[in-house]
Amino acid sequence: MFAAAAHAAAPAFPTRPIRFVVPFPPGTSTDVVARLVSPRLGERLGQQIVVDNRAGASGTIGVEIAARAVPNGYTWALGTTSTHALALTLNPLLGYDPIRDFAPVMLLAESAYFLTTHPGVPATNLQEFIAYARTHPGKLHYASVGAASLGHLSGELLKKAAGIDMVHVPYKGSTLALVDLLAGRVQLQIGTIPASLPHVKAGRLRALAVTSRERISVLPKLPTVAESGLPGYHASLWMGMFVPARTPGAVTALLDRELVAVMRSPELRETLVEQGLEPGATGPKAFAKVIREDTARWRKVILDAGIRPE
Repeated sequence: MFAAAAHAAAPAFPTRPIRFVVPFPPGTSTDVVARLVSPRLGERLGQQIVVDNRAGASGTIGVEIAARAVPNGYTWALGTTSTHALALTLNPLLGYDPIRDFAPVMLLAESAYFLTTHPGVPATNLQEFIAYARTHPGKLHYASVGAASLGHLSGELLKKAAGIDMVHVPYKGSTLALVDLLAGRVQLQIGTIPASLPHVKAGRLRALAVTSRERISVLPKLPTVAESGLPGYHASLWMGMFVPARTPGAVTALLDRELVAVMRSPELRETLVEQGLEPGATGPKAFAKVIREDTARWRKVILDAGIRPE
């Protein structure tokens, strides 16, 4: 009787629209994920989910806004590897604590990186590239979308794992990096799949490997870095849903259950793959473990390489 009374007294959720804070601009991968998931989840919850783009400071501005929201389930954040596993190490004065101030709900999708070269580089696979780099220490340049970006960190991890010396060249965005890679001014890029894939398929660039743990759906024959002789290597930008800490557990559990159903949709999964993303459905406990492990792993890379944001 008491259990039934407690259940009856529990407040209904949701009873009004929900704000989903995306800390990056419209059109980015994170925005795409949020806008694909939101209408489907909103239909199951019986409420509108409003995507609120709050870009700036590598995503930390929007995440801080969500961290300060009332923990009642009506504000969510789309967090990433950058905002929740890298940010605090790169900026000890960060306005939020990625672990303490949030409760993870679900890892929704992951975006790995391609290691791509100009066709003029004498290497058809990663092992050949590593051998070439070892005979040209300090002579090869690799591009990323900016200092302290995940592409930069992935490059430093590659250098250490392979025992090679390359010069990092940061760019303000993938377009400029690709221009120089296509022109042969840099020899390697560690870049996102959506930006690189058209050039790889057209033969303008050569894909050596993918940085994910497993091969990706859009190029299933392309080996991973780990398969290419560097066991244990992996790097990906994950994207997941978070709610502010102290959000009622019943709300988090409801969101987890409904998201599991949403992420099972073949149509949604196919659309994510078409965007160069690998669908996920990692629940709160497993997602929290990913965050802790990535925070520790990337912290070591950042400190060992002396990486500082621009």
